[in-house]
Amino acid sequence: MNVDPPAGGFRGPMKRSVTIAGHQTSISLEPIFWEALEAAAVARTLPLNALIAAIDHARIQTDNPPNLASALRTWLFANARSDNLRQS
Repeated sequence: MNVDPPAGGFRGPMKRSVTIAGHQTSISLEPIFWEALEAAAVARTLPLNALIAAIDHARIQTDNPPNLASALRTWLFANARSDNLRQS
């Protein structure tokens, strides 16, 4: 089986600083996840920091919260899957 790399190729994580609840924090995500987060924020007419803060708030409400980067990736994947199911 032949698998092609994604558009733009495989790229490692990029670290960015964001402000959540008035505190600076750094998050490392692959560029494709940063792009998806930015698109999700635009779709919800939210600033990127506000979307990340909302996901962080949901994350810390769980019994065993993962790290923020994992929560963001999981949220993005679940969101994309949900969008795909709605379009089917």
